[in-house]
Amino acid sequence: MRLFKIATWNVNSLRVRLPHVLAWLKEAKPDVLALQETKLPDADFPSAAFIDAGYDAVFSGQRTYNGVAVISRTKPTDILTDLPGLEDPQRRVLGMVAGDIRVLDLYVPNGESVNSEKYQYKLNWLKKLDLFLKRELQKHPRMIVLGDFNIAPEDIDVHDPALWEGQVLFSVPERKAFKSLLQLGFADCFRQINPQEKSYSWWDYRMNAFRRGMGLRIDHILASVPLASQCVKCYIDKSQRGLERPSDHAPVVAEFRLT
Repeated sequence: MRLFKIATWNVNSLRVRLPHVLAWLKEAKPDVLALQETKLPDADFPSAAFIDAGYDAVFSGQRTYNGVAVISRTKPTDILTDLPGLEDPQRRVLGMVAGDIRVLDLYVPNGESVNSEKYQYKLNWLKKLDLFLKRELQKHPRMIVLGDFNIAPEDIDVHDPALWEGQVLFSVPERKAFKSLLQLGFADCFRQINPQEKSYSWWDYRMNAFRRGMGLRIDHILASVPLASQCVKCYIDKSQRGLERPSDHAPVVAEFRLT
């Protein structure tokens, strides 16, 4: 039996948040850390800093927007950077294998507003993801899908459900799409371990939202059912949101005792 620790963190610019990430890696010591919104072209990715910290890194980035990376203690293999069947220049997907676990790092589109073209793009993106995961799960029964999903699944995941009802991040079609992913054969690790806990992973920079507790839980770690049965801990590290010049997201961490 061995302990496997994995985390996800939307850093909202790795160029700005690199010192935070390196300090957190040293303290938390995850086996794998999935990052979103790195906002860096591949040529500018700070690979050397992660190598010095004892990690390998794979990344798929673009300037100013989006960008994903996976930082891993074991050398990543079987790299994937696009959803099959979806021609998308936006860098939002990064798959790899760590040991014998398939890891898929996602930065799901925000959607902007329910009346926008970006919202339709988001729903179509989620349909393509659903089709891909259905096939991928057959090949990789030990699989973790994690990242910024930009979806709060249930009322308990929103500081004010009545205020957010029908809004992007909490609309019925988005929540149905999230539930459909679970029904493929995944479990939401945080909710499995903490069924009644009202905690959030994202707080808007505006309106002093973090200090006022006005957040949403939109960053998730989904584990295939065989792996989910071995999940022993899942939590949100809110301390990182309280730092100077923080990301608007906090890391979400899951620990597994693997047989």
